[in-house]
Amino acid sequence: MSSLLHITNGDSFTKRLKSLKLEGEIITWREMLCEGKTLNQVGSESFWKERYEFLHTNYKVSKSSFIEKTLKEYRSLCNHKKQDHIVLWFEYDLFCQINMLAVISWLQTHRKYAQITLVCSGNEDDTDKLYSLNELNNEQLLNLYTNRTVLTQDDIAYADYVWQLYCSDNPIRLENLTDFKNYQFTYLESAIKTHLQRFPSISNGLNLMENNILHLAKEHKPANKKEFMGTVLTNQGNFGFADLQYERAITRLKPLFSSFNPVRLTKKGKEILEKQTSYYSCIQNNEVYLGGALKYNFLYNTASDRILKL
Repeated sequence: MSSLLHITNGDSFTKRLKSLKLEGEIITWREMLCEGKTLNQVGSESFWKERYEFLHTNYKVSKSSFIEKTLKEYRSLCNHKKQDHIVLWFEYDLFCQINMLAVISWLQTHRKYAQITLVCSGNEDDTDKLYSLNELNNEQLLNLYTNRTVLTQDDIAYADYVWQLYCSDNPIRLENLTDFKNYQFTYLESAIKTHLQRFPSISNGLNLMENNILHLAKEHKPANKKEFMGTVLTNQGNFGFADLQYERAITRLKPLFSSFNPVRLTKKGKEILEKQTSYYSCIQNNEVYLGGALKYNFLYNTASDRILKL
């Protein structure tokens, strides 16, 4: 058996990686741990039970689909015990960085002997643009692979520590992290900052992503929902979310839209966006988790970039 194992961030890149014909076997990490409740013991029975409940309730994922796509791949990872070199392929965005932390946390517990290296795409040229792995050509990918980051034991322990904080019930502990620069995770600090901005703002009760959705609706005046989705996906910053996640977010904000064909806000939607009133009266579900913390138990102060506990 090959001594090399690749763990990728999703199916589309797995397909791409296979075409590069690199040595080693490939496992696809099929999760979106940036959404819903997470437990710190990655791979435990309670961890997967919690994840299935979230995905089933919010994304109508069936048990058979969850077993086939996620658990089978995870069990395959568990069975790959002989590889002494594990290559992680992840990207700069929040979606990928949270999954990356979870995978490293699992590896620290279950593959202590393995060398872990990281291929992480993001700022690949002199522009401000951040690139996903699939946006890079083969030469760029192979260059990243050749120059991949060898994670030290300190790096691995730090990733595990940040994961434990992400799964805790208080995001203020995450906010107090100031030592990102001491470790080899170029994009982790900005991803964690983005995560903290997912707690509702003091100014109007909406978080960064929700305010951005309303802002894009008002500014771009999309002709229909499909055009609106395209606009949101291309102007989302470093969330790294897919249309499914935005579909759910837009459905949640539905009371603030008067129409989706064309896309228009209600009077209240405009007032909330302009911070004349708050979204709090519209909240129908308080049991929304971001990692281990309840979303509506905290407020984000955009003026000071600090989290407040309610």
